[in-house]
Amino acid sequence: MSQNKNNKIKEGSFLEAFKFKDLLYQLVTRDIKLKYRRSFLGYVWSILNPLLIMVIMSIVFSFLFQRNLTYFSIYLLAGRTVFECVNTSGQRALSSITDNASLLKKTYVSKFMFPMSKITAALIDFVFSLGALIIVMLFYSLVDGKCLFSPWNLGLIVVVIQTYVFSLGFGFFLAQLHVFFRDIRYIYNAFITMLTYCSAIFYDIGMFYDKAQQQTAAGGEPYAKYLAWIIEYLNPIYIYIKQFRYFIWVPTLEGTVPEWAMISGMDFVLGFGYAFLMLIIGVFTFKRSQDKFILYI
Repeated sequence: MSQNKNNKIKEGSFLEAFKFKDLLYQLVTRDIKLKYRRSFLGYVWSILNPLLIMVIMSIVFSFLFQRNLTYFSIYLLAGRTVFECVNTSGQRALSSITDNASLLKKTYVSKFMFPMSKITAALIDFVFSLGALIIVMLFYSLVDGKCLFSPWNLGLIVVVIQTYVFSLGFGFFLAQLHVFFRDIRYIYNAFITMLTYCSAIFYDIGMFYDKAQQQTAAGGEPYAKYLAWIIEYLNPIYIYIKQFRYFIWVPTLEGTVPEWAMISGMDFVLGFGYAFLMLIIGVFTFKRSQDKFILYI
């Protein structure tokens, strides 16, 4: 029965990649091993690296913005963890086809498999990096004498699914684009830098609403509010960051939770909507152009 189902899968389709699941597993394993092959600490860097960056950024931005957010380190690390998952997925998927040109010229395999393996490896790194978040939460739990962990933390599973699906579509789109337009790598770097400042990683979106109130009180147009809306509703990465923080950072708060930190059903609708829309775009553009890859790699 399973063999008949495999025969019905069209050549070059997205689902065909699962026929090569053994090779997919080998590629993912290889990527993970190569990343830390010559490193003394190995996989520990998946936890240590975000911890070190968190310490530096916490010191800098806590003084820079002076918002006095409770457990700012958890807030900051949560945002950066999600952002780096999407960014790393894009960076690795970008050259996944061109890097495997020799294999593609020798034998037939599903081309979808190469960006998929890179993105799956990035997801595993993302899971490892959660260890840094756990360490920080354990530290504050011991210092403050209360448990910061909550059953709400299980909601992260929903966020991980959305982020992975979005990253798949994003990766497919970038991978096929890079085959024909190698300069996309430099455009991507500039784009991701801009996105870093538009995803409320080291500041909170409430700053814009406070500014909007000041603009309104001064008799002006609340332009800051419009900018906040753009980030909240048109930036998929921020939507995933907001959900992630809701399940990790918000349960640690006591008293009134800031309105900008709360989520609703609309956040999940937008999150899954953007994820599957990006997947459809990525699969469509990749499938449409994959037959021409051999001419450009």
